[in-house]
Amino acid sequence: MSSSSREAILAAAKRTAQARGYAGLNFRDLADEVGIKAASIYHHFPSKADLGAAVARRYWEDTAAQLETMLAETADPVRCLRRYPDVFRKALESNNRMCLCSFMSAEVDDLPDTVKLEVQTFADVNVAWLSKLLVAARLVSARKSEQRARAIFAAVAGAQLMARSRGDISLYDSLIDSYRAAGLLPA
Repeated sequence: MSSSSREAILAAAKRTAQARGYAGLNFRDLADEVGIKAASIYHHFPSKADLGAAVARRYWEDTAAQLETMLAETADPVRCLRRYPDVFRKALESNNRMCLCSFMSAEVDDLPDTVKLEVQTFADVNVAWLSKLLVAARLVSARKSEQRARAIFAAVAGAQLMARSRGDISLYDSLIDSYRAAGLLPA
């Protein structure tokens, strides 16, 4: 199986997990979507846990790269912090999907340990990036930056969850605006 087939499987699994979570990953359905035999998926991903971990790992790696690109394009940390919610908004714009790792976090009791680790890494990557920017923007001290970063991450992920449950992206926007008005995010 070629690497392009592997990438197609990962892309299909990402879309599925963003819409239905880890529990929604089904090799037969993914094979139908990609146009291959279900047995072919096992060539790259011997188990559902292997696939779930690979999808979550790719997701946090892509997000980390996206955050670093944003910082490279906009050296102003306050401006980057203002743009941060856009990362989560993009999932909602794509057929009312949500952050793959947020979805999987809700299933944590049913996740294999390898998948849990990748999902936790997603949160850690976001919190570390936010913490770094909060300090660079001089919005909080280094001692308080991680706590504030976790609050921002949780608030943005929660806003995404509320908006998805109502199928209303404007709810996401209004919640983000309220976080800015309350001072959690820079205005």
